[in-house]
Amino acid sequence: MTRIKKVVITAYGDESKLAIIESDLPEPSAGEVQLAVEYTIVSGSDVNMRRGTYPFQKRPPLTPGYSVIGKVRVNGKDCSKFKIGDRLACLSKYEGQAELINLPEKYLVRAPDGVDGRAAVALILDWVTAYQMLHRAAHVTAGQKIFVHAVSGAVGGALLRLGQLQGAQVFGTASLKKHDEMRQLGAVPFDYSTKNWIAAMRELGGVDAVFDPLGFESFDESYSVLKKGGVLVGYGLNLPAWTRTPERPVIPSVLKLLSKNLLFWSGKRTTFFGVNRSSKNFAPDLEQLFEWLKDGKISVPIKATFKLDEIQQAHREYASGARMGSIVIEVIR
Repeated sequence: MTRIKKVVITAYGDESKLAIIESDLPEPSAGEVQLAVEYTIVSGSDVNMRRGTYPFQKRPPLTPGYSVIGKVRVNGKDCSKFKIGDRLACLSKYEGQAELINLPEKYLVRAPDGVDGRAAVALILDWVTAYQMLHRAAHVTAGQKIFVHAVSGAVGGALLRLGQLQGAQVFGTASLKKHDEMRQLGAVPFDYSTKNWIAAMRELGGVDAVFDPLGFESFDESYSVLKKGGVLVGYGLNLPAWTRTPERPVIPSVLKLLSKNLLFWSGKRTTFFGVNRSSKNFAPDLEQLFEWLKDGKISVPIKATFKLDEIQQAHREYASGARMGSIVIEVIR
């Protein structure tokens, strides 16, 4: 047993339901590796878990932390793939916002030396999600037009950069104060508080793909701007977490999205995306992004960095929309 500090969601609710506690972590079981966590993130998934709306989540008390970068501290029985001190990445889903974490060896991916750990940890969830939605869900190709809701957000910004690398033209919604920055980055921005983008996209003849993390009513609007052969990719369902408004049940939103596939004569299709660390593509896709980061082909904006005991402030920052990029928690003790 080792005494550690970790974040706990004590009950569903606002940021006041986040606490830092001390707890005993057992030695890793067979097949597990213990990491000393260097960095983790605060994602939409963590915020939704706090609000009690993440699909099929554990009940409180629980420790969030969807992805981690850390160094091997102890190898459990039958674990020999990595040596003590190796720097690894993992889509942890839970328990990442802690000083130490035990993780199945099979889900660990080697993180490259010489890259900023804050940027690397943001790739694990936000950028793999964007990469797989572009390449494996929507199959975006050069010359296509894509529309990204919340293009200045963590996943939205990744979709912007990766879409451009793929040769796509990127349109999207963002707050007015971010439009100059979005234009400088090569996007065509629209004000999210109006619906002007709908008419504008239709005048262009529609787009090849829409990436929509908002949900429900937004799915109808997004579907309406697709051209024949286009695809609407729903994910996240983050609008209530961003706007601090009442939640909508997840299942009706997803069913509404997928039911549009019954309109087969439209030539359009819809899908709901969730990243899966068990997928055969997860590790190769993350390794590709690590390579691009190391080579300078991509850069990862960091919205803010907080210490573990600033977790309430980090969650408030998530809803603020003040800056672009991912929210990182520095855990190194």
